[in-house]
Amino acid sequence: MISRYITQQVIDNLRPSKVVGVFGPRRSGKTVLMNFIKEKTGSENILMVHGENLDAIEALSSQRTGTLKQFIGKNEYLFVDEAQKVPKIGVNLKLIVDTIPDVSILVTGSSSFDLRNKIGEPLVGRSQYFYLYPFSLLEVGSTDYIKQKEILEEQLIYGFYPQVYTSETIKQKRIELESIRDGYLLRDILELDNLKDSLFIFNLLRLIAFQIGQDVSYSELASNLNVNKKTVMRYLELLEKSYVIFSHQGFSRNLRKEYSKSPRYYFWDNGIRNSLISNYNGLNLRDDVGKLWENFCITERAKYLEYKQISANNFFWRTYEKKEIDLIEEHGGQLHAFECKYSKKNVKAPKDFVNSYPGSDFSVINKDNYLDYLT
Repeated sequence: MISRYITQQVIDNLRPSKVVGVFGPRRSGKTVLMNFIKEKTGSENILMVHGENLDAIEALSSQRTGTLKQFIGKNEYLFVDEAQKVPKIGVNLKLIVDTIPDVSILVTGSSSFDLRNKIGEPLVGRSQYFYLYPFSLLEVGSTDYIKQKEILEEQLIYGFYPQVYTSETIKQKRIELESIRDGYLLRDILELDNLKDSLFIFNLLRLIAFQIGQDVSYSELASNLNVNKKTVMRYLELLEKSYVIFSHQGFSRNLRKEYSKSPRYYFWDNGIRNSLISNYNGLNLRDDVGKLWENFCITERAKYLEYKQISANNFFWRTYEKKEIDLIEEHGGQLHAFECKYSKKNVKAPKDFVNSYPGSDFSVINKDNYLDYLT
């Protein structure tokens, strides 16, 4: 089994009178991680339930101390997989923490906006959250430079979902990717917002897939999809909160030349992006290598910061004259600028940026040095 980077962090935080939450997209390995941690505890007194189990739902949504105590019994640990399925889960977890203080609690969820909000409000100061994404280069990147260079193209095309990454053949990788796309990708969104129009969501995602690294106009998307702007914005928000895509805003300190009105969107997994546009061609047959590389670098950098517990604000930067930088990180009181270029090496920071933000550093992430920045 490929070791997940956050495993020890989760174990270290798993103690009585505390709730540990692990959030992330479906099929990213949360259940496998939970089972692994269950084995690592060495305890036989673990109650592990799924959020769709009717008995678990009845007990964990009861808001009755007696029912909760009877349900947990003498167990030292309570593990709840897909906890967002349980009504009033946050209030009931607080009751457990308050009245059964010897129990350590681990929950997982695939929809941050539904579960984290429910847990966070009643358990301020007594909960710790982690995020588990598809595999990252921190977890699967080879220290063998030659080997890593050989598998880079496959990583760019098929991505890092565990069951895709571990498939032995290209055919199987495609089957697994399309299974995730069709069977799991939109399940949370359709359930949580009572939606039925999956075709609309796919069409919206396809439009986003072709606009990696470009400013996205809500009005333009709405026009293309024949809906209103608010509908597009609502669906994009749901897609973000279900870990399908994420966005960066433009960086600006209110300088006249800087443009920051429209966001840019990225996919948490290159494979999902490619499956949506049905393009698994090799890099030598593609005209979107730049988009693939930018999505790959920005996503892996986001995972790196999260797993290393580096708090940063992330943006892109561009001017009205279309001078731009792919990624701006603001942390440690400094700006760190990154340009993602698959092949180019000698790229200089735009003069407007250098003059406006002296003391900032600038780096180019290319196919020769990317491990230095992403692992």
